[in-house]
Amino acid sequence: MENNDEQATLRQDIYLLLASLFRQVPPQELITFLADLDIESSESAMQQAWLALKQAAKESDQESLEDEYQNLFIGIGRGEVMPFGSWHMAGALMEKPLAQIRHDLELLGFERADQVKEPEDHIAALCEVMAMLSEEEVGTQQVFFNKHLAPWFEPLAKQIEQAKNANFYLSVAQLLRAFCTLEQVQFSQNVKSKTHFKIDVKNVTEYE
Repeated sequence: MENNDEQATLRQDIYLLLASLFRQVPPQELITFLADLDIESSESAMQQAWLALKQAAKESDQESLEDEYQNLFIGIGRGEVMPFGSWHMAGALMEKPLAQIRHDLELLGFERADQVKEPEDHIAALCEVMAMLSEEEVGTQQVFFNKHLAPWFEPLAKQIEQAKNANFYLSVAQLLRAFCTLEQVQFSQNVKSKTHFKIDVKNVTEYE
């Protein structure tokens, strides 16, 4: 995987976008940005995911988004979707996968922010870590992704797709699957490969 500045910025932006979408109800500014995405015409899983997300953003309204997020990720007791790695990898919260993530984050020199309430195995937190690692050595990214995201992004996407209250987040699940599958393929190749990383969205880097 070639690790140039443009590639790192593209991947970083997508990880941060996913983190934002999973961390909280998308604010109107983000929905407006997504509804105005300029998407390239070349067909790919990523292109289809961007098209679905753009359409979902156009059809959304803030009240419905708030209800959907509440039902999916919070609920009464728990939501329909569990965005935690431990739950998908070990069958329960606060299990060994979370301890392993905390250990690896300590080795990488990352500290949990005081205002963050969710455990470090929350999908948003892991996407944020991958965003921060996007400019680091490919081997470091590869190890973290393969250990902490690759085992459960697909089950998470499926859980969202099967949730009765999922609407806008169906497109988020599609983007998560398409992007992480692309990452998985790239990371499975020799780290010295000169394969180019391509994202079929023209203005995704404009969102901060």
